[in-house]
Amino acid sequence: MAIDHTAEKPLLEVTSLSKKFPVYGSFGRLFGAKKYVHAVNDVSLSLYEGETYGLVGESGSGKSTTGRAILGLTPATSGEIRYRDQDLAKLKPEELRKLRRELQIVFQDPYSSLNPRKRVGRILEEALVIHGIGDREQRQQEVFRILQVVGLQPEHYFRYPHEFSGGQRQRLGLARALILHPRIVVCDEPVSALDVSIQSQILNMLRDLQRELKLTMLFITHDISVVRFISDRIGIMYLGRIVEEAPTDALFANPRHPYTKALFSAVPSLSKQGLKERIVLKGEIPSPLSPPSGCVFHTRCPLATERCRSEAPTLSESHSGHKTACHYT
Repeated sequence: MAIDHTAEKPLLEVTSLSKKFPVYGSFGRLFGAKKYVHAVNDVSLSLYEGETYGLVGESGSGKSTTGRAILGLTPATSGEIRYRDQDLAKLKPEELRKLRRELQIVFQDPYSSLNPRKRVGRILEEALVIHGIGDREQRQQEVFRILQVVGLQPEHYFRYPHEFSGGQRQRLGLARALILHPRIVVCDEPVSALDVSIQSQILNMLRDLQRELKLTMLFITHDISVVRFISDRIGIMYLGRIVEEAPTDALFANPRHPYTKALFSAVPSLSKQGLKERIVLKGEIPSPLSPPSGCVFHTRCPLATERCRSEAPTLSESHSGHKTACHYT
């Protein structure tokens, strides 16, 4: 059931966020950038208290860069990221550090984000030390507590990351994010590298923790079935832009953008009504080095006209809470 946020102020509001990465020539930085990779283009979204916003797209669509830019891990090229009446994109590093306790991330590959030379206890205590929370004994007790919260045992405190399975490492990544009691957690493909049975365990745990701890989550994934299970609202990204956004039930009941329809048609169905008609898109995804003019999807869209090639559609609301960036839907 969709949550009505019409009278509510967003906890975090992103407006016209863009991120470009410079591409240098054979002389490196000597003569400046020759081209730019347009990873994120004019993205706007809002996160409301206690909800999960699912950001879906193919590899290279810009969804992970969006999450990292929101947290300041990747500096934004332009745009506003407002949290607690402050623009995070304009804060100095020391000012942003004070808000780190409230804005955390869970990475896709937990093993690469865990120091292999440190025991788990020291890894989890590090954030508490940085923010000056508690003495040594209090920090240790807090680590014991958070390990149990994510389904691990106190004895895991003394182990190294390589002694854990993939699912356990992801629980450690979640524990590290939650130990500071954040308000917003960005989950960047947190279950994509896990077995299906382990995925369900992690997803169920995330939903339970969200209710218990009143978390707000930005859940980044390419898996349609996963995002349907965990999200309250969903944004569909294509080539650095959000092309459709709607409450989860409304989006799956009536996808409106041609790209969203093609994505959904690719999901296998076990319904008694038989297989769905597969929508096969022509061509390849354009390069973000030179994105197409007008609508970024027009090179593969079956509905494209001359207007689509010259005029970029805006993400506008066509139904209650349902936004689409398309001239003809």
